[in-house]
Amino acid sequence: MRHSAIRGFLAIGLVGLLSACGGARVEHNYPAEVPGSDGRYAPSDQISRGGVFGEDGLFGGPRRQEEQGGGIGVNALLWRASLETISFMPVVSADPFGGVIITDWFSPAETPSERFKINIYILGRQLRADGVKATVFKQQREASGNWVDSPVDAATATQVENSILTRARQIRQQAGR
Repeated sequence: MRHSAIRGFLAIGLVGLLSACGGARVEHNYPAEVPGSDGRYAPSDQISRGGVFGEDGLFGGPRRQEEQGGGIGVNALLWRASLETISFMPVVSADPFGGVIITDWFSPAETPSERFKINIYILGRQLRADGVKATVFKQQREASGNWVDSPVDAATATQVENSILTRARQIRQQAGR
């Protein structure tokens, strides 16, 4: 009897846990991956594969900890610069360990009939030009009031990436690194 009661409690807890996951909103039209050379995003590809006791020991040497930002999984300067660069937009999700920032739709006051969304991916632990990837989405409002996807100039994403890199360099200079 005791084992069946324990199993019953575990089953009820598991059902409750799984039912709480049902309300998550997912946008299938906008990728959660970084389109790269092979179309996949793998942050582990950017991390050295020295093993647990690799190049700089168990937790990394002082230089690596400084570059990595200590408690987060990506470059702290790129992370902070990314958040500051898009601070005018509402953020839906920010994962400092995976290096992913996803904004919600934002309509500029000058053009209320169009809106933008940005996904930012920080790809490594070093401050490098190829360490950040931005994807910009645009929608325009039709006369009926529906939002439809609209093409975005490829230079727009590059401008966002360059703004982030410029801000990261400024932060590093201000910190005296």
